[in-house]
Amino acid sequence: MKAITYSAYGTDGTPGTLELVDAPEPKVGPGEVLVRVRAAGVNPVDWKIAAGYLDPTLEVRYPVIPGWDVAGVVEAVGADTFDYAVGDEVYGYLRKEWVQLGTYAELVSAPVRTLARKPRELTFEQAAGIPLAGLTAYQSLKRVNVTAGETVVIHSAAGGTGSLGVQIAVALGARVIGTAGTHNHDYLRSLGAEPVLYGEGLADRISALAPHGIDAGLDFFGDGAVELLQGLVKQRDRVVSIADYEAATKGAHQLWVRPDTADLTALAELADSGALVVNVEHVLPLAEAAKAWEISRAGRTRGKIVLSV
Repeated sequence: MKAITYSAYGTDGTPGTLELVDAPEPKVGPGEVLVRVRAAGVNPVDWKIAAGYLDPTLEVRYPVIPGWDVAGVVEAVGADTFDYAVGDEVYGYLRKEWVQLGTYAELVSAPVRTLARKPRELTFEQAAGIPLAGLTAYQSLKRVNVTAGETVVIHSAAGGTGSLGVQIAVALGARVIGTAGTHNHDYLRSLGAEPVLYGEGLADRISALAPHGIDAGLDFFGDGAVELLQGLVKQRDRVVSIADYEAATKGAHQLWVRPDTADLTALAELADSGALVVNVEHVLPLAEAAKAWEISRAGRTRGKIVLSV
């Protein structure tokens, strides 16, 4: 099969060199299925791993096929695997025990605990844009127990994770205030959020929109956001961050997203109902994975980047 690989970390904070190679087809163990990949989502964590940023946390075994997000079709099932049948359309967040056999490939073996049935109303490219970002947003909202009628601030609301978080929170019945640059304000309004400009004076601008305080805060960017949100929430422990690795020491929640079939199914149901729209900004062929990483590293993508396999 064709796959994208790298064989070493990069230098000076850059990712390792990506190559399109002929790789062995993955084995399919008990409780796993073989997925014919139709699309693989690209996330910043993919190139951050290849740059060595997560070396203290994640075990990496070379050569690495990067990628955790997938949408495709079941091609074979492993022993004692009855959850799916050949031909089923699935999507998932394929984080395994170590980093090696990812989704930037024509085929990938997937533990069933990492999969759910693909949203019927979405293309494979759209579905591949959901898993990591959608689960991150969904599990962040669950972690701070956002419910109908509450006001939640989402910091960095126009990015891949933030834009999904806005829609999920709106579907829950929450009022959403989203931080973004002015060029993304109309986009946030279209998703159901009230936009506010980030930068100096942000706390005052949020307070003007919510003078009685906010109920919860989600930090998808970092750079002091935890402290800012804690100064605005009614309860300091209702702040969650994916970007501040010291959030827990500050009395907030530090979230590391987990594969979860039930949560993926809930996201698929939101997508099929029309409550969750996936903005895929770039679709590139598998062979152009390096270009996809360049776009991701620039940090200016409004929606998702996806590789079409």
